[in-house]
Amino acid sequence: MNAQVGDRIVLEGTHLGDSRRIGEILAVGHPDGSPPYEVRWLDSDRTTLIFPGPEAHITPRVAAARH
Repeated sequence: MNAQVGDRIVLEGTHLGDSRRIGEILAVGHPDGSPPYEVRWLDSDRTTLIFPGPEAHITPRVAAARH
């Protein structure tokens, strides 16, 4: 998984009743865009450092800006 600052990360729920979380990537851990990512979550405005798992996908900044 590779991302750039400004991309959105979407975490799908892994259990029944889990909600989808969407965040904006503020920083990437490596020059190639691989994790960890510093993310500001849109639902809470909290900032966390994450190592995303298979339930995550990236929405590029250009596509995110159109929505």
